[in-house]
Amino acid sequence: MSITLTEAAAVRIKAFLDNRGSGVGLRLGIKTTGCSGMAYVIEFADEIDDADKVFEDKGVSVLVDPKSLIYLDGTELDYTKEGLNEGFKFNNPNVKDSCGCGESFTV
Repeated sequence: MSITLTEAAAVRIKAFLDNRGSGVGLRLGIKTTGCSGMAYVIEFADEIDDADKVFEDKGVSVLVDPKSLIYLDGTELDYTKEGLNEGFKFNNPNVKDSCGCGESFTV
């Protein structure tokens, strides 16, 4: 099982954590919502829960709960800028389909 980061994502996460002044890493998860059924959840983690699986990549800790990990396994998190838009992009090999707006997906 793995979660990886591009260099751009790692740099951005480190900058966010530095500006924030605290946190042990980034927490990724899945919630049930949207047109297609599931959506990504991304937030800062201030502590590591006992059940968390921790992935270290490019100096960043990525925490994932066991229920979300089955949907996120193999995912690469990227950070992109396209014109005025910028944000994290999930390159998830488990996704079978996504809604038209790109906010939710199915596996």
